[in-house]
Amino acid sequence: MVQAIYGKKVGSTQIYDERGNVLCVTAIEAEPCKVVQIKNVTSDGYNALKVGFGATKENRLNKPKKGEFAKAKLEPAKYLKEIRLADFNNEYKIGDNIDVSVFNVGDVVKITGISKGRGFAGVIKRYHFHRGPVTHGSHSIRKTGSIGMCSTPKKVMKGKKMPGRMGGERVTIPGTKIIDVLAEQNLILVKGSVPGAKGSVVYIRKA
Repeated sequence: MVQAIYGKKVGSTQIYDERGNVLCVTAIEAEPCKVVQIKNVTSDGYNALKVGFGATKENRLNKPKKGEFAKAKLEPAKYLKEIRLADFNNEYKIGDNIDVSVFNVGDVVKITGISKGRGFAGVIKRYHFHRGPVTHGSHSIRKTGSIGMCSTPKKVMKGKKMPGRMGGERVTIPGTKIIDVLAEQNLILVKGSVPGAKGSVVYIRKA
């Protein structure tokens, strides 16, 4: 059984465990993902299941996506993603569903998403640099400071931490525990925070 699924981040809330302790959890709505294509090493170079999820109108899809759903004889979906497999899996056929039942309470999972975009940010916000002095006429309170050497090597070294675009990157949370699985509502409650804004797509797989 494939222990991976795509879903949408709903938001954060609090619940109580059996001991009465408050747990901060993030709710992820993972509606059934329908298998659209089965890839293997022989024909595609790697093993994977291509899945579609999310309701949409057919006229909102481009021609390549329409062709993929037409070839599989399935209703069009808003998102078309892949679940990589280590080995070829013949349990699934085109049209099968992958739902939240692939996970159990207590499973440790990896969650991947696109972090919130913060725009152009300075080094204090981006890398948590200390600020400069604020007295005696200082004009470098939140500036970067020295970034290079004098005569050698006469350049700014590659990878120097400087102001720039922050956020909007692919982020993976390595070890997150599943607190509850609500199969009827297609919801997964995971402990702690999850990267991305509300409504963004996240990828959940067994750690």
